[in-house]
Amino acid sequence: MTAVVQQRLRGRPAHTPGPTYLTYTPDGTRLITAGSNNAIRIYSTGSDGEPVNVDDCQESNTAVVATNDFFITGSEDGTVCVYSLETCALDKVLVRCTLPVRDVALSPDGQWAAVASDELVVKVVDTQDMTRVLYLREQPKPVKHLSWHPSGSYLAVSCSDGIVYVYRLGKDEPELVKKVDGLIRNLETDADASSRAVWHPDGRAFAAPTATRDIQVMSRHDWERQRAFADGHLGHVTAVAWSPNGALLLSAGADRKVLLWETKTQRVVARYEYPNVMSLAWHPFENIVSFANSDGELFIYEDFVPAEHRPLLGKPLQPAPFIHDPLAETSANARRPLTDGSKEMTSRPRRRGSLDSLDDLLGPDAMDEDDDFIVDDDGAGYAAVNGNGKRAGEDLDGPGGKRMATRDGWRPRLHDSFQPGSTPWRGNRRYLCLNLTGFAWTVDQDTHHTVTVEFYDRELHRDFHFTDPYFYDKACLNDNGTLLSCPPHDGNPAMVFYRPHETWTTRADWRTNLPEGEDVTAISLSDSYIVVSTSTNHVRIFTLCGTPFRVYRQKSSPVVTCASWRDYVLTMGNGAVGGDGAARLTYTIENVKRDEVCQSEDVVALPEGGSVQTVFFSDNGDPCVYDSTGVLLVLLHWRSPGQARWVPLLDTRRLDRLASGRKTETYWPVAVAGDRFHCIILKGGDRHPYFPRPLLSEFPFQIPLSTSASEDAPEQAKLEESFVQQSLTHSLLADLVNATNASRAQQAALARAELETDKVLLQLLAAECRAGEERGMKALELVGLMRDRSGKMLEAAAKVAGRYGRAVLEEKVREVAERRILGEDEEE
Repeated sequence: MTAVVQQRLRGRPAHTPGPTYLTYTPDGTRLITAGSNNAIRIYSTGSDGEPVNVDDCQESNTAVVATNDFFITGSEDGTVCVYSLETCALDKVLVRCTLPVRDVALSPDGQWAAVASDELVVKVVDTQDMTRVLYLREQPKPVKHLSWHPSGSYLAVSCSDGIVYVYRLGKDEPELVKKVDGLIRNLETDADASSRAVWHPDGRAFAAPTATRDIQVMSRHDWERQRAFADGHLGHVTAVAWSPNGALLLSAGADRKVLLWETKTQRVVARYEYPNVMSLAWHPFENIVSFANSDGELFIYEDFVPAEHRPLLGKPLQPAPFIHDPLAETSANARRPLTDGSKEMTSRPRRRGSLDSLDDLLGPDAMDEDDDFIVDDDGAGYAAVNGNGKRAGEDLDGPGGKRMATRDGWRPRLHDSFQPGSTPWRGNRRYLCLNLTGFAWTVDQDTHHTVTVEFYDRELHRDFHFTDPYFYDKACLNDNGTLLSCPPHDGNPAMVFYRPHETWTTRADWRTNLPEGEDVTAISLSDSYIVVSTSTNHVRIFTLCGTPFRVYRQKSSPVVTCASWRDYVLTMGNGAVGGDGAARLTYTIENVKRDEVCQSEDVVALPEGGSVQTVFFSDNGDPCVYDSTGVLLVLLHWRSPGQARWVPLLDTRRLDRLASGRKTETYWPVAVAGDRFHCIILKGGDRHPYFPRPLLSEFPFQIPLSTSASEDAPEQAKLEESFVQQSLTHSLLADLVNATNASRAQQAALARAELETDKVLLQLLAAECRAGEERGMKALELVGLMRDRSGKMLEAAAKVAGRYGRAVLEEKVREVAERRILGEDEEE
């Protein structure tokens, strides 16, 4: 669309030549200007009369901000003054600085005024109590601009060193939450160019002029660059302002241009020719824009937005321009209405009377609707009438009432669906899959995506890269192939695509479309099958060559995620609602080849308020989950119906590297393999890995156990933890060997696990023997826990007792060995 060039408006001489600044009161009734002379002018909106002058003010004003009751100015002599709008006179001097004031920003509630000067410290002063002052000290150079977040919780500080410092202001001391480097230019505090970070009205991002004369949007969630308003100005940007609803952006530049941009498309929709503009202000409610230049002129432009774009101003609050907006994306992660048959109540016409109804017999005037014979003379509210013509009776809906709450008044908290191993969009990039085989990632190129798949073992597999016109948003990767899926797009249905890594035919990759109205919630890939869970709560299972193998509807809904290993498929969904109002996360495991259900609608053991971050099978085929509290759990005895239980393998909050308390880091789970937890370490408050791809780290299992208060507690705790861990490893291997056609290597691993468990018990036995004769009963108990049936380990236990001179214990150990050999100690 071609931008419209608007006619030039004649300016009003407001101040003597020099930088001029302006602001509207929040109610839009008045416009206040301040400039280089010692007069402040107050204009009434909609009036062509002369403004009200406030004389005998400070000269060389550099900032002006206002509430409905007062306004504040800052000047080069370091004085920040408060003026009353009722009396149009000086009320008080709020604060004094030793160097020139460069900017003043007022919090949305008008309680705090942030003051930037050529001093290194930014002062945040209480406008009602000037003795209450907060200091922002992290910036090493003077500050040029200040900007409050719409909520008043954050303050963006544009420093002359080219860094935006974002502070969080709460009840305690201010906290620096982010240094945004490489966004704005290095500018002197008195430069005409602007580096102001202007918050979007929705509060999720801010925009700031860059060194390339563009206006870049920066997300507050992940501090990544989003859309940019580019190729508009030929000179440096001098002022930027969002429209009240965020649908439009206004910018002024040294190229004598004032540009009006549409936020959604980042296109210029109107151009205006005005030189030396330094300050812009939108009217809070009307289609009026005011701006001032360095010649002391004021322009009040009514009907500023052209008629063809005027509907944009009438829209509700519009979102900030993100590359991938979490609020705008429609995916299977969106919560759907409960399938309980409830419908939204709509207004219905008044029921017509029957032949014998009182209204028909007495006529329409006999009992007029407005003639209430019940008078609410005591203000109790019992005469209030609702939309159905009946008394509301709100008192019955309270905690002590008998009437149940309406369905629209409450909704359970559901677990959102997710794709294991994937990350959300960060800028224009995201990971589709991260595991020990490799990783897949995509880049948004506006008109299409580009997908790259890389492998760790490049001797076995070759990396590949392709242009993606389907906008794939989920992926799975293993040694056999790559699985991808995309959501419905531009009238095309959701699709699943599989590409094998090796094939002996010409073409082996395949695609399949899901039924119309069905979206992919999660996908998984095993050595035997492909599993797809959908937004309609269907689980669709395909062979690796694309043959539909099974389709069924999952009981727990909405669906959360899925995982698979060989012939086993694990699905998760939202189950029954608990007393805390949150849905229980349930899982089902089945062997699709044998058509057997191992676990049906069992509950995932999560802490209160916790959620699952990811789910996967270990290298030995055991289901594992990593929850939001940083605990890794494995499912034990899951092949036996009703016997499964979640066992914690590692609590990352208790790692030795965090014991000092100086490190703050989280962990992105990748896999469980080789009795190790493989993950990516995230630092600096990051919640997801980003580019370049970070290195993998691994941690040994460390089952959280209680500790003893005895002197030998550290050594004993280490051995006890090792015993519990070895016992768990033995149980997992025993389940695998007993339930499958185990290989010789797996059977040998089970024997080694049994031997390692007994060795740890021998070490515990030696520790008890060293402790003294009074620990004999516990020592004998440890002997009874040994798994060896050949008698070798029991003979070794007897020798350990004899070595420490525990004759009674040695005799009892030999009795246990004799009973075990004879089979007398076996349970009936």
